[in-house]
Amino acid sequence: MAKVFIVEDDENIREIEQFALRNAGYDTEGFGTARGFLKRLESVRPDLIILDILLPDQDGLELLRGLRQDGRTRKIPVLFVSAKSTELDKVKGLELGADDYMAKPFGVMELISRVKALLRRMELPERSEEIFFEGIRMEEDRRRITVDGEPVELTYKEYELLKVLLHNSGIVLPRARLLERVWGIDYEGETRTLDVHIKTLRHKLGARGVLIQTVRNVGYTLNYARPDAP
Repeated sequence: MAKVFIVEDDENIREIEQFALRNAGYDTEGFGTARGFLKRLESVRPDLIILDILLPDQDGLELLRGLRQDGRTRKIPVLFVSAKSTELDKVKGLELGADDYMAKPFGVMELISRVKALLRRMELPERSEEIFFEGIRMEEDRRRITVDGEPVELTYKEYELLKVLLHNSGIVLPRARLLERVWGIDYEGETRTLDVHIKTLRHKLGARGVLIQTVRNVGYTLNYARPDAP
């Protein structure tokens, strides 16, 4: 049974999330403060963390930054939840290492769907395979990415998105197919999430980011750079 930590200062929301996830078969623990969460994290490692941005004793973004800088918690998937819903808020969270983002208010079925999709991908066996395209190298057995020989840190979702693009280089992938492959067939979030992940992925790939090209009204492709590539 997967263990989920919920860091949410609103007791009513926290209880609803815990009740829904427990009914879905997950073991949950809730925390109203960052301090209580961090203390528990010293002895127990969850399989997934649901993290609110607005906490009474520490900013959720800073808390996320610390999680991603700590080798013990770096790979734990984090689902960011916040009443803030602007694109800037999403980008900040994703750039700091969140694996997904949900804006309040949301339905419990969507929450369960997101949690299920994140955990399902963590369970997938890693293949001993290396993919290389125009300076971007992916070692799937080590989940390691290098760009022109330099290591690049990606969030779980960014890694999965890049993997799909690399395995289909030169092919135009519709937005719906990317959402299905990376977020799961039952993913019902808005497609804007895909655009935000593409944006942060391009940024992290540096000069090679131009290889991820937008095909207007269709989707994206990983292809050889064109002078007019976005």
